[in-house]
Amino acid sequence: MKIVKFGGTSLATGNQVRKVFDIVMSDPERRIVVVSAPGKRYPEDIKVTDLLIACAEHYLRFGEGREQFEAVIGRYASIADDLGLAEEIVNTIHDDLLKRLNGNRKNPQKYMDAVKASGEDNHAKLVAAYFQSQDIEAHYVNPKEAGLWVSDEPGGAQVLSESYDALYKLRDRSGILIFPGFFGYNKADEIVTFSRSGSDITGSILANAVKADLYENFTDVDAVFSVNPTIVNNPKEVHELTYREMRELAYAGFTVLHDEALIPAFRARIPVNIKNTNHPYKPGTRIVYEREHTNGPVNGIASDNGFCSIYIEKYLLNKEVGFGRRLLSILEEFGLSFEHMPSGIDDISVILRQDQIPDHLEKRIVSRIKEDLDADHVMVRHDLSLIMLVGEGMRNNVGTAARASNALAQAEVNIEMINQGSSEVSMMFGVKEKDEKRAVQALYEEFFAGVVV
Repeated sequence: MKIVKFGGTSLATGNQVRKVFDIVMSDPERRIVVVSAPGKRYPEDIKVTDLLIACAEHYLRFGEGREQFEAVIGRYASIADDLGLAEEIVNTIHDDLLKRLNGNRKNPQKYMDAVKASGEDNHAKLVAAYFQSQDIEAHYVNPKEAGLWVSDEPGGAQVLSESYDALYKLRDRSGILIFPGFFGYNKADEIVTFSRSGSDITGSILANAVKADLYENFTDVDAVFSVNPTIVNNPKEVHELTYREMRELAYAGFTVLHDEALIPAFRARIPVNIKNTNHPYKPGTRIVYEREHTNGPVNGIASDNGFCSIYIEKYLLNKEVGFGRRLLSILEEFGLSFEHMPSGIDDISVILRQDQIPDHLEKRIVSRIKEDLDADHVMVRHDLSLIMLVGEGMRNNVGTAARASNALAQAEVNIEMINQGSSEVSMMFGVKEKDEKRAVQALYEEFFAGVVV
């Protein structure tokens, strides 16, 4: 059995839905199909999820949002009309969305979750209707009825372990099952969504639950690239990655796959295949538990910006018991989460997302750290980019850090910080945002020029 998930661009138009139908019908093992909400039809277009957010915000502020509502319904109507579906399916979507919009608004977060989830939920109904119109036995499956139970964390739900036994029973159902991505239900029978782009997570959960042989994730690229193609022209494709490599790359800026999506599949050791809906015959990129390291130490380079670091210097910091705990306690009190924490004998840096710390809060944090930790020096460095070198081959390869540092030096890029993950699968460099592209290009030339990936 294969779980197959299609992204928003793969389902944005009637023609794309036809491609999805052809892909599913070409392989009898593709029994469960996870769908996203309709995505962009062209670069300037607006995703249906964004239209739904705008619609919900209007209802929360003004009690109505007719224009935004009609924009959402118009997208579904256009797809249904292109597919020659009866007006009944659009009426069903119309009534469902209107009911959600007129629902309980006392908790804006839960209200927003219910409205956002309608994007995937209603599209699953439409896709199922199209399969049925082609004389195929297909069934829309509601996550609540299937038993996809999640934690009560709006916009950041986590699957509950009991879901797996309930979802396993999907194996016994006949026909093709069309399952909406992105959300589940809490124990109060309320809709709760995963984080944005969470349909990837749904697919991975289902793959684990039904003990699938393969999880296929269809998107709009032929494969995962070794580096962002907007930074390096015509980068090499990567045809095989490990779970750890892909998770590190996704976390550090790769947008092909949600960074949380691999965890359920990883735990069940189910391979994931990223493929292109528009070129389904191409092999894509396989994500596996283990692979042969035949292409050098680095398998991918990712980068992301919008970071800052809190640099703390204190003589003999390493001898002071509890220093790290007290530092993290201060960050916790201010509601801050950190990304990395490289340290030395007399200093430590905490890397955070810059948008967490407005100017008025920064002064308070610096003052608090100085006073409570008796630090010699505290400063905040702004506008940093993190560049991640990722590769299982780094475990057994000497000199990777030296090669990377030399490449950055040749490109006249100053390294603000360097940190290697404890798993030895990733190595992080912090540079100024203005140097990010030049740094990535230099690292790509060093590790991928002339290399067959």
